[in-house]
Amino acid sequence: MAEKRDYYEVLGLQKGASEDEIKKAYRKKARETHPDLHPDDPSYVEKFQEVNEAHEVLSDPEKRARYDQFGHAGVDPSYNAGGGGGMGGMGGFGGFADMSDILDGIFGGFGFGGGSSRSSANAPRRGSDIHESIIIGFMEACNGVKKELKISRMAVCDACNGSGAGAGSSSEVCPDCQGRGTIKFTQRTPIGSIASTKTCPHCNGKGKIIKNPCHKCSGAGRTRVQKTVSVDIPAGIDDGRQMRLSGQGDCGVNGGSSGDLILSVSVKPHSIFKRDGSDIHCDIPVTYMEAVLGAEITVPTIDGDVKYSIDKGTQNGTVFRLKGKGVKKLYRSDRGDQYVKIYVEVPKNLTKKQEELLRAFEASLSDKNYAKRQGFFEKLKSKLDL
Repeated sequence: MAEKRDYYEVLGLQKGASEDEIKKAYRKKARETHPDLHPDDPSYVEKFQEVNEAHEVLSDPEKRARYDQFGHAGVDPSYNAGGGGGMGGMGGFGGFADMSDILDGIFGGFGFGGGSSRSSANAPRRGSDIHESIIIGFMEACNGVKKELKISRMAVCDACNGSGAGAGSSSEVCPDCQGRGTIKFTQRTPIGSIASTKTCPHCNGKGKIIKNPCHKCSGAGRTRVQKTVSVDIPAGIDDGRQMRLSGQGDCGVNGGSSGDLILSVSVKPHSIFKRDGSDIHCDIPVTYMEAVLGAEITVPTIDGDVKYSIDKGTQNGTVFRLKGKGVKKLYRSDRGDQYVKIYVEVPKNLTKKQEELLRAFEASLSDKNYAKRQGFFEKLKSKLDL
């Protein structure tokens, strides 16, 4: 098994990064490693899964705390960083299944716990959640869209119906642990004999033995399958928003419920529109004469072009609002607004005749035609007089 990379390294972060820094780093890495953007390189499937795994741990305060303290062993029980076991450095305790076994061995006989707190090996267990990412267009985010997404998930083996046993056979209760998945033993220590438990080596903690395993799932009862999921992405969804699709994750074990599909949505930027929550912003160029004399201009919106009349003497940087022309608010019926900023484009490449006309026009003006300019120099003069 290849050694896992540090989760902070995977996302390009320093230990102690804020929640906002983790979120931003995840969005960036998810875009960079998304398999859809690298269809000719299968290695990006693993890279993308690695990014999602790192985000799942670091975005969860409880998991992150365990990871910061114990590393991968704190969040992944199957991870073996050095082959010595999680308690290998404690000498005589190296053979115990976990710390709860030690405490149960010490206190169980004194009425502190009434026996082991370990759940039954055959108890139903919920399936794992699956993390996926999808990239949609700006207009698709504004209007909502239905997407088909291919995912890889664990499903009940259709050859054995989840039993793990081959055709014509069934599993048997483990004779060593009697189906408990653990066996008890006594170990001598400096403080006396301690009764404890450990994972049954005969059945590996499953509590049952399958002598004739299913040829398709090798006795696991589950197989990995490719599935196409239909996803209704609602209008107004934001970049970086996560959606949870209940029951679309890995199937459970021993009849447990399925996990969920957690979908991270990335929205492509638009060439004209910029979004701020449910509001939309855009810049519209107008000519010098349109700004001076006023004009009816065409303004693009997510619903199509609309006409808008700008006043005479409209200044560069003027902003006006189109009420209700923004994005539909997520899971609501009302919408935001569109804010349009005017910038006056100064003409270039004038002919000699055009320059002469402009100079004649400028000469015909007085200070009263330039209110801001006149006010500026009055303030400047007042300041100099002080």
